[in-house]
Amino acid sequence: MTHPIVPEIIALANPIAAQLGLEVVEVVFQTNRRPPVLRIDIRNLTDNTGLDDCEKMSRALDQLLDASNLIEGSYVLEVSSPGTSRILTTDREFIAFKGFDVIIKTYTPYQEQKEWRGKLQGRDAEKIYLNQKGKSISLPREIIAKVQLDDQA
Repeated sequence: MTHPIVPEIIALANPIAAQLGLEVVEVVFQTNRRPPVLRIDIRNLTDNTGLDDCEKMSRALDQLLDASNLIEGSYVLEVSSPGTSRILTTDREFIAFKGFDVIIKTYTPYQEQKEWRGKLQGRDAEKIYLNQKGKSISLPREIIAKVQLDDQA
């Protein structure tokens, strides 16, 4: 479950990211850790995301978060890249990674298997579509545990 202040943090982070040529991919506030951890994944829109990108975003966002008093008490801010083993969750990601090799894992076996590999073709409200060596496969969304980029392909 998303922490209630995450949308406010995203609203603060998005303009900073845009100024730096970055995109906020995910924000997670882990209050079960001491001190709590605010993790923000970013992506460089024109190049590979590097340590310099994370550092710039961290410095700019840290100042804004401190000034906003959104988070009471001490916390750890982690800014990082989502990496290539990225799990796809948003419609935007499914559009951006169309044609990429993915691994789809299901909660229960579908056609006697729980892991599917192929090129992502897209998704709609009911199904996720794959291409396996020219053959189109559609998997019901309700059985999908995760869709992840396949960096081994």
